[in-house]
Amino acid sequence: MTVVGSAVGDGELVVSAAEDPHAVLLLGHGAGGQIDAFDLSELARALPGRGITVARFVQPWKVAGKRISAPAGQLDTAFEAAMHTVRARWPGLPLFTGGRSQGSRVACRTSDRGEVAGVVCLAFPLHPPGRPERSRLPELQTPDQPVLVCQGSRDTFGSAQLVTEVTRGRANVRVVEIEGADHSMRTRKRDGRTPDQVGEQIVAEVAGFIG
Repeated sequence: MTVVGSAVGDGELVVSAAEDPHAVLLLGHGAGGQIDAFDLSELARALPGRGITVARFVQPWKVAGKRISAPAGQLDTAFEAAMHTVRARWPGLPLFTGGRSQGSRVACRTSDRGEVAGVVCLAFPLHPPGRPERSRLPELQTPDQPVLVCQGSRDTFGSAQLVTEVTRGRANVRVVEIEGADHSMRTRKRDGRTPDQVGEQIVAEVAGFIG
């Protein structure tokens, strides 16, 4: 664990290092504040074996023991500090950023702050559940770099189908449907997909995107 200081407090980096990395992926957590969320954990477990170092960033509000997420500006400031720390530790390697849910929003908003090779969005919260009029599409459209969106077909924050529809025409955005998955990437028994299958799909898509 590495402490990341910033103007808004100290965050933490938890690194899963590849032996001989060819890229680094910096990931932020969601508003629930757990870096051990299913998709983040799967990437941290599997990607180092494919030559990708994974650094999961714990936001300062979570480190401080608070239960409510900090405002967007503070999240972005802290994540930018994490980006600087990662670049200093692995100079010369392509840096990809991303996260799950709120973490993906932060990665999109900060994609222009330095040399970011691409953005990985896991369960991008296109809108609050039941409030499609409150779209966060402008954030998803912020990056000029390639963007990979892994989105569940049952995500109440915006299904994969909806995200595909609203990003049509954006050549840099690729949406991958995680069939049967909800916002947490969980599936139901009747969907016929196991957590292992979902995890394997996410890992394969992200590894291919970075590789």
